[in-house]
Amino acid sequence: MKEIKIAILDFDGTLADTAAVIIRTTQATIRELKLPSRTDDECAAMIGLRLIEIPPVLFPGIELDGDLYASTYRRLFHIFNKEGAVTLYPGVKEKLEELKGRGIVLTIASSRSRASLTEYVENLGLSHLISYILGADDVSAGKPDPEAVQKTLEKFGFSPDEAIVVGDTVFDINMGRNACTATCGVTYGNGSRESLDHADCLIDNFSQLPL
Repeated sequence: MKEIKIAILDFDGTLADTAAVIIRTTQATIRELKLPSRTDDECAAMIGLRLIEIPPVLFPGIELDGDLYASTYRRLFHIFNKEGAVTLYPGVKEKLEELKGRGIVLTIASSRSRASLTEYVENLGLSHLISYILGADDVSAGKPDPEAVQKTLEKFGFSPDEAIVVGDTVFDINMGRNACTATCGVTYGNGSRESLDHADCLIDNFSQLPL
């Protein structure tokens, strides 16, 4: 593997703790659309998928328009996403500053919309650190499809063996593997350690990222 020159980072569950507001919004969406109840753990397991892709996974066998689910969720999310509801995980900003200072390109590839990502990056004080953002609306295929990684590498002219994908779910790790990059799973987010054991490395704190 060549020296890593670019890190492609997940956002939810990797850089920022968004689980509580996501679960609360998902449960409110379920109630408003009068869908069968789901546990908080079942809702959390959907983190990493694009909103339009959630209905057939969370409600198999039920006909539900993905766009309706997504629009309802987004409207309710704005209600619950109050100031301070989302915070960075310990060590994230310090490690990003260190990596940026060493010349490593830092990007985000997320299943969240680009507008939402951009707002969070600005509000959390990361704008000067993140060079490129790809959201759900920037790709035709969501994770674990490698499209987001491929578009990022093409933009900066890097090869897969110069990149690492960092994330907290199996969707992130499989996206990286499908793109032939190195992968690192974070164990403090929304995925279980067991679901990440096929990553090249696992870390319990973002500061441990081996770059």
